[in-house]
Amino acid sequence: MPIVQITLVEGRDEATVKTCIKEVATTLHRTLGAPMDTIRVLVSQVPGSQWGVGDRTRDEIDAARAKQQENR
Repeated sequence: MPIVQITLVEGRDEATVKTCIKEVATTLHRTLGAPMDTIRVLVSQVPGSQWGVGDRTRDEIDAARAKQQENR
């Protein structure tokens, strides 16, 4: 039974996440030959304030990018 865990920064709409789950399951079914009803895909969404990239959180990075765009 294949189990896939995906962790994303929150912000994607539900339809996009569902499409991702379906595409991952389909790929596992096609490439591994696993029966579809044995495949598990788990998606966790983490707030940007709890996702670190180096010494900054994702929401800090996004805010800095937005500020740069405003200054252009």
